[in-house]
Amino acid sequence: MVSPARPTKDRPPYAIASVDHALRLASLLQLEGRTTVSDAAARLGVAPSTAHRLLAMLVYRDFAVRDTREYRVGPLLAAVDHAPSGTAELREAARPHMERLMERFGETTTLTVRSGRTARFLAEVEVGRSLRVGHRAGMVFPAHRTSGGLALLAELPDDEVAALYAPDRLTRGEEAPDVATVLQHVRAARDQGFALNNGLSERGILALGHAIRDAGGTPVASIGIAMPASRFEPSMVRPMVAELHQAAREIGGQLET
Repeated sequence: MVSPARPTKDRPPYAIASVDHALRLASLLQLEGRTTVSDAAARLGVAPSTAHRLLAMLVYRDFAVRDTREYRVGPLLAAVDHAPSGTAELREAARPHMERLMERFGETTTLTVRSGRTARFLAEVEVGRSLRVGHRAGMVFPAHRTSGGLALLAELPDDEVAALYAPDRLTRGEEAPDVATVLQHVRAARDQGFALNNGLSERGILALGHAIRDAGGTPVASIGIAMPASRFEPSMVRPMVAELHQAAREIGGQLET
């Protein structure tokens, strides 16, 4: 029997900031292959001197290697299957739209990709409010528990989704979701043209996600808006979805097939 995983991820009450920064930086390197001190500092929200020390430690432990002014993914991470080279292009195309959405609605925006039954947050633009959603770039969640993952699952026909979650496809220790419930959420996302996640991935978090298709029409990622559920009002859905749809179309138009 497959043991169910915890349905949500909760930030530890006594999180160690330096460890969290190092792990996030290692995840970003694995995703994108390279970074600079200034880029790492901006992504983590720390001083360049702090980013430099973190990168130096990653180099020391073989998670990164230094190449003139850049740091590249090191032998330990390079041995792990990592994202395709188009990830950096996708993030670069999406970043201005994510920033615009964050400023427009005052909430965190996200960029997500799906791999099988998992969804990984490639990037986020955090809002400056004290109560906000953040620190998810590089994290992996079950695809059916995120708005971005559901938006991308909705691009598949029902039979492919059902096959993806067939018991014989699951790995040991992986959550075995109710396929009927997964299909219900996927069909809702398909019918609406966007996905809604209310507490499926993290307690108290609500998010909207919209698929991004490249110039050839292939779904490659999703863009989303995430907020504390306590701030959500139903009247927000229509304008948010309209802006997500526009952003997804413009981002996709910049991506090669």
